[in-house]
Amino acid sequence: MLKMMTFFQGLPGQHTASGGPDLRGSSQKLPSTSELESEASMSEASSEDLVPPLEAAGAPDRDKEEALKKKKKKKSKGLASMLSVFTKGRKKKGQPGSAEPEGHPGAQPEPSGPLPTAEELKAELERGRLEAARPLLALERELAAAAAAGGESAEELVRRQSKVEALYVLLREQVLGVLRRPLDVAPERLRQALQVLAEQEREDRRAAAAGAPGGSALVAARPRRWLQLWRRAVAQAAQERLGARPAADAEGRSEAERAFLHMGRTMKEDLEAVVERLKPLSPADLDVVAAYAESYHEHFAAQLAAVAQFELCERDTYMLLLWVQNLYPNDIINSPKLAGDLQRVQLGSLLPPRQIRLLEATFLSNEVASVKELMARALELESQRWARDVAPQRLDSHYHSELAIDIIQIISQGQAKAESITLDLGVQIKNVLLLELAAFLRSYQRAFDEFLERCKQLRNYRANVMANINNCLSFRTAMEQKWQILQDLPGHLMGPLSDLKSHGFDTLLQSLFGDLKPLFKRFTQTRWAAPAQTLGDIISTVGERLPEFSELHDCFQKELMEVVHLHLVKEYIIRLSKRSLVLKVVEQQRQLAEHILANAEVIQRFCTQNGSSATWLHHALPTLAEIIRLQDPSAIKIEVATYATRYPDFSKGHLSAILAIKGNLSSNEVKSIRSILDVSEGMQQSSKPLFSLIKVG
Repeated sequence: MLKMMTFFQGLPGQHTASGGPDLRGSSQKLPSTSELESEASMSEASSEDLVPPLEAAGAPDRDKEEALKKKKKKKSKGLASMLSVFTKGRKKKGQPGSAEPEGHPGAQPEPSGPLPTAEELKAELERGRLEAARPLLALERELAAAAAAGGESAEELVRRQSKVEALYVLLREQVLGVLRRPLDVAPERLRQALQVLAEQEREDRRAAAAGAPGGSALVAARPRRWLQLWRRAVAQAAQERLGARPAADAEGRSEAERAFLHMGRTMKEDLEAVVERLKPLSPADLDVVAAYAESYHEHFAAQLAAVAQFELCERDTYMLLLWVQNLYPNDIINSPKLAGDLQRVQLGSLLPPRQIRLLEATFLSNEVASVKELMARALELESQRWARDVAPQRLDSHYHSELAIDIIQIISQGQAKAESITLDLGVQIKNVLLLELAAFLRSYQRAFDEFLERCKQLRNYRANVMANINNCLSFRTAMEQKWQILQDLPGHLMGPLSDLKSHGFDTLLQSLFGDLKPLFKRFTQTRWAAPAQTLGDIISTVGERLPEFSELHDCFQKELMEVVHLHLVKEYIIRLSKRSLVLKVVEQQRQLAEHILANAEVIQRFCTQNGSSATWLHHALPTLAEIIRLQDPSAIKIEVATYATRYPDFSKGHLSAILAIKGNLSSNEVKSIRSILDVSEGMQQSSKPLFSLIKVG
């Protein structure tokens, strides 16, 4: 048997060492069916060196007997009459054609008229005429019938069978020779070869069903198993095509990546050629698509299984999973040109489930470790910039740091890699990566706190503080939108960011609050003689300093204004709670209450106009003013109870400090009013502290 050649050997384009065309980078298209049909010549194959000469099959005496018999028969009609046996019933060009004879797939039209002699069939086969297949099959059946009838001698039957078998050797080489290089021959010749292969397989099944005749002198020649020979040839073609060493490329791919890409691209292109050019010419029961697909799949799977046995680097582990779980099933099996045929074949996965799970676990471990390393490196580089006093960038008039963008990209790329394998793997890694993000944010907060403590003297200190506060917005937006975490972000993610922002605000406002401290002291130093003027100086000072924070994002400028708002209210209450002012006259208490109300209105209006949305502070000063104004202990109790519900951290100590202003209350009345807090104290915990920030004696 001739040496097996590769599936696409001889096609235009660059060829690999295995003999097949290199389809990876070739821009040349495969010849179309119409181009092949227009070819005028047909390849001829001679098998004289493989088959014993038919003329030498018998003794001279037998030749004389054969000559006497020929004289009694009609003279052979020659080539034209012989070919007419095979052209009857064929549809004219332009009519719908079929690779199947009409009727059942196993039906074989019997030649009409006398059969060609073995010598005539040999001559036709040596000229590559596959039309000789059906007369040869008829000759084989005639021989079987003669053996069953018992009219000929055993010696004669053996002589005739040797000729038939020699002819089958010629036919087999012709058919398999065509199928070794199916796209190098004209479509009609390829159709004939596929038809003969299918006919021989059906004849094998028919012979197996009929059983071997008992007592015959003939040697059992069936099953001939040409279909198995052809499938072996297909498997060898797949091995040679996929096993060809891919050329090095300029894109820096690893050897494994180049091998996967070569096998995937080759399999897809070869199977598309099978579907487009072989399938239409093949009998349906031959199922050429399944034969090629199974062979290519088996070799592809074997190659990947061999690769998976080694200790793979991170890159190759990812690439292996990408091919097994995504590219192979989606881009090859379910590609538009192949999906209909390959889904029916049900090739399955390239690797067993257990091995896939092990590879996925390795991938997750590798990817998480890589993400941790990349995030740690990004934070280290950012910390070094702070320490070197490098000024942050400006983006849309706000200080900007690339750290948040870098971290978001690192996390997103890790998740995207997992999702490119399977969506389920993407979900698995997302949960792990968010835990790693929480750990990173804690490290980030610690590094920022160290910077706040050690680098106060640097020129770009405040600018870098604002840049890091602005980072919190990028992190929060990514967690809410990109990673689709609920707006009520978990504490382990938002806690470090909240602490970082809070510490940053404290640092930025430290100087301002230091300037306000002596101004607030005036309230007690002047015994509240000119509270409007004192508060006016406080508001002016704050207003002059607010532009210093304009490089914060707008949302953080508003949050910072809320901190200022809280500070103003808190410091005002501290001044009221100093016990330095005792008013026994009711009118004095009412005047103080009016001053407090007026000051509360100024503070609220100023802070609201500058962005504060801390409406929860609006009742803090007015209610204290009302407690100071009221004289009826029962009415005071009602106000105190209401106040305690709004500000759960309002304690008896704070109440005592305010009641100390009312010098006309008896100790029993004070005790009675204080008792109202026995019911509410400790029932609620304030989510927004106010009085817990105020220490009283």
